[in-house]
Amino acid sequence: MSFMELAKATSHFSQDHEIGKGMLGKVYKALVPNGWNVAIKRLNASENLEEEFVSEITILRSLRHQNLVPLIGFCVERDGRLLVYKYMPNGNLHEWLHTTDDKAKLLDFPLRVKIAVGVAKALAWLHDGGNFHVVHSNISTQSILLDENFDPKISNFWEATLERQNDMDSSMCLLPLVDSLDFTSYKKDVYRFGVVLLELLTRKESYQLSCSSLNLSSSSFASTLDVDKVLLGQGFDAMILQLLELASNCMKFIPNQRPTMLQVYLTVAAISRIHDQTGDPEIQLQVE
Repeated sequence: MSFMELAKATSHFSQDHEIGKGMLGKVYKALVPNGWNVAIKRLNASENLEEEFVSEITILRSLRHQNLVPLIGFCVERDGRLLVYKYMPNGNLHEWLHTTDDKAKLLDFPLRVKIAVGVAKALAWLHDGGNFHVVHSNISTQSILLDENFDPKISNFWEATLERQNDMDSSMCLLPLVDSLDFTSYKKDVYRFGVVLLELLTRKESYQLSCSSLNLSSSSFASTLDVDKVLLGQGFDAMILQLLELASNCMKFIPNQRPTMLQVYLTVAAISRIHDQTGDPEIQLQVE
């Protein structure tokens, strides 16, 4: 996409269009000539972010999933490196959980489970897409965007690792291919998903969360003491305990004791499905 077109759409990257600031640069909202609302990430020119820029393009231009943020275009012009995404009107999950109590109250338990299901589904697909494998490496509530229906979209693939199988067209890949992804790389994503799940349930910041700092014994309702009070007493306590146990399993210290993301997705999806089908959130669920 043209630098001049994007500069014009953002009034030359004015503060009025700025909607966020991350580790790589600032994000601007703009209306482009085709009528789309987009989010434009302008990478910091003062830093050498070529590798991160290429990683984001490589992953998002070739892979499409309903729970990945759509990359619309990019720009390499002058000293500028810009990435253009579909605009997500509800921002990121971290803002909803941690800015104000009133905002967090709008995220009821079924909606939080819906978000967890979507994120787990995308990570399971990325880990074993058949002829490709992707490890995100940086999943967090900041990297989970929410569309108008609060469907989650994973973003920030600048630390991701991609492995393509021989039957894929490697010429389409801008990044060096890896011979094989290390087993523990996948398990890092699982661990970080466990942290996201605990943030959804407790509204504690990620740096406050560890299995040792929380009582995550699924055998006792005492483990709900750390849960967001907004969620308790609404008829979901049994399901909350199941999700606390899942988060604990994801965050086990030894990587090979953690489940795969496919197992995690099937567990969260089953919990969500039981509630949707029966209307009885207290039903006990056993997922192998």
